Amino acid sequence: MEKIPTLFERDGGFRVVDRPRAECAWVFAGEGAATEKLDGTNVRLTVRSGRLVRVEKRRNPSAAQKGLGIVDGWYADTAEDAAGDRWILAAAHGTDVSGWPDGEHPCEALGPRIQGNPLGLEQHLCVPFDREAPVYEGVPRSYHGLREYLAELESRFAPGALAEGLVFHHPDGRRAKIKRKDFPKSA
Repeated sequence: MEKIPTLFERDGGFRVVDRPRAECAWVFAGEGAATEKLDGTNVRLTVRSGRLVRVEKRRNPSAAQKGLGIVDGWYADTAEDAAGDRWILAAAHGTDVSGWPDGEHPCEALGPRIQGNPLGLEQHLCVPFDREAPVYEGVPRSYHGLREYLAELESRFAPGALAEGLVFHHPDGRRAKIKRKDFPKSA
């Protein structure tokens, strides 16, 4: 699982600055489509014959692993009896997968007990990145344009709540992201 790069370079305070990252140049060239970045927990659901058969959660490398050069995260199985997996499993089991094709589907687990529930959802669910990511048309592609756009971008999954950010998807599979909180308070 490859880490999605942020569109802009960061300063010492970990806020973005008006300097595009070279590997994201395609976004500034107008390529790719923008979808909503959801603020939850990254999971992967495996579906067979319209039934949920496996639920995995994302794991990121520890500081020691990063020191060894391991930079990308991976998925690990959840466990029904693990307290830390309770709400991920509630989201997975609260998601209707009956119409999904067989395969592994990366998703964002959302709901009242996940990541502080910034969208104010009443139930736990998983939103699959490969099936339900609505495209935003006319998204600006500049530092100041994106900063202003994200300051007011309403979530399509929870009207009335602000979206966390955007993920740009290139037809060749590349992705890039930007979050509202990435920008400094005054720029």
